[in-house]
Amino acid sequence: MSQTWGDFQAVVQLSAALNVAILSFVDISLPAIKERRRVFAKAQQELSMYRTAPTKLVSAQQLERDCQIEEVNQKLYLLWQESADYSKEEDTLVYYTGVLGFLGAVLSLVLLWYSAECYDVVIGGLGQAMIALSFCSLVVAFIINFMTASQSSVFTKKCNDIREQARKNLGQQNSPPSKPS
Repeated sequence: MSQTWGDFQAVVQLSAALNVAILSFVDISLPAIKERRRVFAKAQQELSMYRTAPTKLVSAQQLERDCQIEEVNQKLYLLWQESADYSKEEDTLVYYTGVLGFLGAVLSLVLLWYSAECYDVVIGGLGQAMIALSFCSLVVAFIINFMTASQSSVFTKKCNDIREQARKNLGQQNSPPSKPS
């Protein structure tokens, strides 16, 4: 039994709707990207606070504290450098999501129009391949945004770990000595 374009029209309609929705796929990665950038800014702000915090330490303790602050600064800088390199890729990946969404939507809408015009015409292998291709942009865009969100989360976690270490090491020097229990 040969299949017609009309038999595939619902599939083509689904492809068209999903390809138009691709443009919202960036909502998968944007929150993670914004969080990563916010956490890095917060880490720099906290490091600045540690540098300028008034302390009542003797010079040996102050020297040790300054070394710890510089160590945290170095870790943040290296992580920021790694993240900055990735940030360029991140922007490119978000751009390609938009391009894929546009191309997928155009292809799907053309296929939808064609399936309406040729409703009773038998669909060939090329037609089936074009319909399958119209779904590929969805898969690729989802993978791109999922990977971008995952990588941003990794950088955010690393930065939060450095911040926590700084709070633990540098924050306790500002607090009064605790009494043994």
